[in-house]
Amino acid sequence: MSSLHGRSLLQDADLSAEEFGHLLDLAAALRSEKRSGREHARLTGKNIALVFEKASTRTRSAFDVAAHDQGAHTTLFSPQDTHIGEKESVADYARVMGRMFDGIEFRGSAQSDVEALSSYSGVPVWNGLTDEWHPSQALADLLTVRDYSDRPLSEVTLAYCGDARNNVANSLLVSGALMGMDIRLGAPSSLQPTDEVRALADSLSSVSGARITITDDAAAAVRGADFVYTDVWVSMGEGAEKWAERIELLLPYQVNDALMAATGKDAKFLHCLPAFHDLATGVGRKIYEQFGLSALEVTHDVFESSASVVFDQAENRLHTTKALLVATLAE
Repeated sequence: MSSLHGRSLLQDADLSAEEFGHLLDLAAALRSEKRSGREHARLTGKNIALVFEKASTRTRSAFDVAAHDQGAHTTLFSPQDTHIGEKESVADYARVMGRMFDGIEFRGSAQSDVEALSSYSGVPVWNGLTDEWHPSQALADLLTVRDYSDRPLSEVTLAYCGDARNNVANSLLVSGALMGMDIRLGAPSSLQPTDEVRALADSLSSVSGARITITDDAAAAVRGADFVYTDVWVSMGEGAEKWAERIELLLPYQVNDALMAATGKDAKFLHCLPAFHDLATGVGRKIYEQFGLSALEVTHDVFESSASVVFDQAENRLHTTKALLVATLAE
């Protein structure tokens, strides 16, 4: 993994297919070490900044636990602690942080901010989510796919249905294209990836042999799929006023028993979480009161079915994040 030492991960295409595969191998090995009690610290003495302009559960937990498991120390900068672009330029902030920390995780809105952090800090920077990309999620997604498939990634079909213009869909499309997968996106035309994201995926697929399908037909998207993936219909930072519009557009793309059956296979279900599948959340109850829907992007039956591997997927955030830290920081 020497090729990744000292490098940043700002978007999925920063990795070659070989590097992506090596990270998945390393994540599986580190997971085995942890579970068997054989883990040894490779990052002792390292200091890592966790910069969160957006709130987080899985990303924060994954980076924090991964670092501590490996002997590193973390310092959290919450949304209330960061003033990037308001009281201090990104360039100035990065140059200070780079003199104090060995690596920086950033979760915020602007892709340009995480890129500037990398340019000016002089240390590895890892994208924990921006409006455009979520590469640390895609690593966990494809590790989960590998875990539940007896075939190489290049022979796996993954279908994503719903809002396919968000960071999760962008990273899935590009990572799948990088790894030579059969990737399908089912979404209304207004919520499909931008031309720039499609062009990047197409350029990667021309090398890897990936098959890419982007359609507004949900049943066609999932036909023959080994995995069906969805995400929330209103992304972090978007206003509640979007719900009526998104529900009208995306209800035909809800992952329910009928859509899972349309795969024609014993397909597995993926979701990056949190998911609105019942009335156990404040958002879920508000949606029910306003629209009469007890579930949104996925029904409760599918979410709690034997097809659902979402909590293994969530745990894999820890292992792939740890692999990323070890690969880029360990001496």
